[in-house]
Amino acid sequence: MKKEIKQKRYERLYKQLQELLLPVSEPTSRMSTIAALLHHKFKYYFWTGFYRLIQDELLVGCYQGPLACLKLKKNTGVCWKAIKEQKSIIVPNVHQFPGHIACDSRSNSEIVVPIKNFQNKLVAVLDVDSKDFDAFDKIDQLNLENIVKLIYKNVSK
Repeated sequence: MKKEIKQKRYERLYKQLQELLLPVSEPTSRMSTIAALLHHKFKYYFWTGFYRLIQDELLVGCYQGPLACLKLKKNTGVCWKAIKEQKSIIVPNVHQFPGHIACDSRSNSEIVVPIKNFQNKLVAVLDVDSKDFDAFDKIDQLNLENIVKLIYKNVSK
């Protein structure tokens, strides 16, 4: 997908998500809608979902795509790296990533974006996999980072 087309699509999706999400303040409901909309608007998204950090474990939350790992092995894989470093991680080839957790062998690249709540506490990650190698870039990263901020926007403390 051309960069200009991708950016415009993300901009349209962001506006659509604002309209859909802001009337509902429940974060899990917002995550469900984000996962569904993203998954169905980008053909290169193979698995789109959230892993929630609950009692120091990463457990699968809302997602779209094939069956997911229910619990990710602690301190292993891309999601845990994003948690530890508290930053987005793009992996062009997951088969070359040390300790990659293969929930589905058809995944070839991945992006993981950390999510902080209204108290600035890391509570989850958005995880997107693709069957394509090198599917994700800075455009995906910046737009997904903005989208996940909608999860806790205007949510009462």
